Amino acid sequence: MNNGVVLAILSAFVFSAMNALIKAASLTIPSSEIVFFRSIIGTILVLYLMRHSKVAFSRNGISLLIVRGVLGALYLLAFVYTIAHIPLADAAILAYLSPFFVIILSRLVLGETLASRTKYLLPLVLLGMVLVVNPFNYSSFSIYALAGVASALFAAGASITIRHLSKKHHTYEIIFYFLATATIISAILMGDDFVIPKGVEWAYLIAIGVVSLLGQVFLTKAFTHENAAVVATTRYIGIVFNVLWGVLFWSEIPDWLTTVGGIIIISSCIALSLKKTLLTKDKYSQKQVVETDPQPTK
Repeated sequence: MNNGVVLAILSAFVFSAMNALIKAASLTIPSSEIVFFRSIIGTILVLYLMRHSKVAFSRNGISLLIVRGVLGALYLLAFVYTIAHIPLADAAILAYLSPFFVIILSRLVLGETLASRTKYLLPLVLLGMVLVVNPFNYSSFSIYALAGVASALFAAGASITIRHLSKKHHTYEIIFYFLATATIISAILMGDDFVIPKGVEWAYLIAIGVVSLLGQVFLTKAFTHENAAVVATTRYIGIVFNVLWGVLFWSEIPDWLTTVGGIIIISSCIALSLKKTLLTKDKYSQKQVVETDPQPTK
């Protein structure tokens, strides 16, 4: 097993641990407050990393950085809200709908073409989403599950902006705008609902901020060691970790609808990611044939 795959598995494990910590903290702390502490701790840590690495703030492209920050903040708020109210496995599966929405937004916003076979996989993802949300049973169909779907949509929107921002902005700067914006928005939403953390609650909140940044570091390094499609596919092991945390700490055993829906979503999204990667490679290969300079553009 190469380093890239190991790092991808580590990032999936660390992020699943963060989800479990969020679930534990949400029993007594409001969702917006959890997002506030997760964001402000991350902001401070990223500022330190920027200073240590001598990364300066850009003067151009600020508007898109803010858009990325708002989308990322909305994703985080919706995701934490979802984790706080539905089983951990369900929330994690819905969050993994993000690749599906990335493909949809790439087509609508960027005008990217879809492979003909890819179009047949999109309805399967929708079927899996319906099974997990379970609109047939009112007791399980709720605004919380829809918030999970919304979190995946916001995450996909943020990914689209990152695709452009990464060409001119340092990763630390992009992350800073995300966390700083999330800090401001969550602080406003807290209002009078702020709860002063006590004892183990402080440990949860601090751990969430530190662990989330650690997971981001593992994930970033994984992409530098391995093909993006391999990393994206390997990360789906995070579903297993989330299920285990749910079973161990909250006796959340997924029902058959969640299990079947999760399998459909995971397998379809993996196939979509691989097909999209192959299509990109084919276009790149064709481009190289007509270019006089054989060196790829970095």
